[in-house]
Amino acid sequence: MNSTLARTAAFATLVVLALPAQSATAATAPAAAAAPTGILPVPLMPTVGAAFRSCSAKTASGLGYQVLKAGNGPKPAKDDFVLVNYIGYLAATGAVFDQNAGAPLRLDGVIPGFAEGVQTMARGSTYRFCIPAALGYGANASGPIPANADLVFQIELIDSRTPAEVEAMRAEMQKQQGAQEGAAPAAPVPAPKN
Repeated sequence: MNSTLARTAAFATLVVLALPAQSATAATAPAAAAAPTGILPVPLMPTVGAAFRSCSAKTASGLGYQVLKAGNGPKPAKDDFVLVNYIGYLAATGAVFDQNAGAPLRLDGVIPGFAEGVQTMARGSTYRFCIPAALGYGANASGPIPANADLVFQIELIDSRTPAEVEAMRAEMQKQQGAQEGAAPAAPVPAPKN
């Protein structure tokens, strides 16, 4: 519960920091008389401010990165499965195109810049990656992402597992399910006495 609350608070902070600064007179101006009638899109995809769209360092491939929080766990390999929290947005405008908490992903199934970046992260760390179009979707548009778009991702690496570890986990789950299906029905639980 606390980690969910912390993630929600962190996202709320990101949204607040992404809003344009108001002058002192604008902050004290009276509210408009009429309520807005526009319908907000679902899900709400905010815009991230320019300060959160740059990276301080680059790899040899051109992937930009910034360490936001260092971790101390192991780093995943190129074919590992990872559990991540992430926000993806366009570098040019800051328009958020995707976000997920606790997303399980296989690194060999994501865009090259995302995979390269996550492989540099230690478990428990949070990075910002500035992904040039060549390491993203290139000349292909993908949903809300235009062709030749540079991307930015903020990624928190929660956990990682090798394919062998994932297969062992699957086998154990199947074994447990088989044992439950073959087990005798459980005795009924007596109703509580008042």
